[in-house]
Amino acid sequence: MTAAATETDVSLRRRSNSLNGNNTNGVAIDGTLDNNNRRIGDTNTQMEITAKKTDNGYANGVGGGGWRSKASFMTWTARDVVYVARYHWIPCMFAAGLLFFMGVEYTLQMIPARSEPFDLGFVVTRSLNRVLASSPDLNTVLAALNTVFVGMQTTYIVWTWLVEGRARATISALFMFTCRGILGYSTQLPLPQDFLGSGVDFPVGNVSFFLFFSGHVAGSMIASLDMRRMQRLRLAIIFDILNVLQSIRLLGTRGHYTIDLAVGVGAGILFDSLAGKYEEMMSKRHLGTGFSLISKESLVN
Repeated sequence: MTAAATETDVSLRRRSNSLNGNNTNGVAIDGTLDNNNRRIGDTNTQMEITAKKTDNGYANGVGGGGWRSKASFMTWTARDVVYVARYHWIPCMFAAGLLFFMGVEYTLQMIPARSEPFDLGFVVTRSLNRVLASSPDLNTVLAALNTVFVGMQTTYIVWTWLVEGRARATISALFMFTCRGILGYSTQLPLPQDFLGSGVDFPVGNVSFFLFFSGHVAGSMIASLDMRRMQRLRLAIIFDILNVLQSIRLLGTRGHYTIDLAVGVGAGILFDSLAGKYEEMMSKRHLGTGFSLISKESLVN
């Protein structure tokens, strides 16, 4: 076996950028390159270099130690572990949380089928539930204030579209409430035994509603995210505080389970992101002319 048979037929080197003269971190193939960084007569780009198979079989991963020589974890050192723990402590905390809750889940005594669901938020707000149950007027006042807050977030979301011409928050709300309707109807959770209703609570009139997930919380998140995007930070902080107070009240009145509120936060973030991707997709489809729910003819007229 010759030395040429064990080496690849391409040589890798750092290449200077012809535009600014600085070295790049990429690699290039020796030879003449065209304007697109392709070697003349070669179909591979600069980042698509593939070593040819040799007699030792390196291309198939069977030579030179096989997959063990290419596995990332085989190169880890104690210094790498310290680095991860120091600079990536948040994923480390989630890794510890994974192990902890695996132990909790596999040793937890399941709730019997005919028993009331266990909700940690209900346990924490047990005293608030007793206060509201003994003070119907206070419960009505808080419900009315919550309805005002729902009106505030609804007004802001619609305002951003009708007045400011930005449809992202409105599209987010449409996505969110449609998905909430599908999920809420698909799994209809039982109303908690200690539920405290009010005729002025949204939806007004003591009508039925979906428990999963909280549209109150998700709508507030959508409005808050749009405010941050527009640098309306003080208004966003106010909405976040009101959202927290709203969540405490909903737990105290047993209007939502804790999971409804948590998923409401995630839903607001998710559908805001999806609405942004929708705008980006439609902008590309219209050749970069921008996204708008109004036709160009209407803008001209």
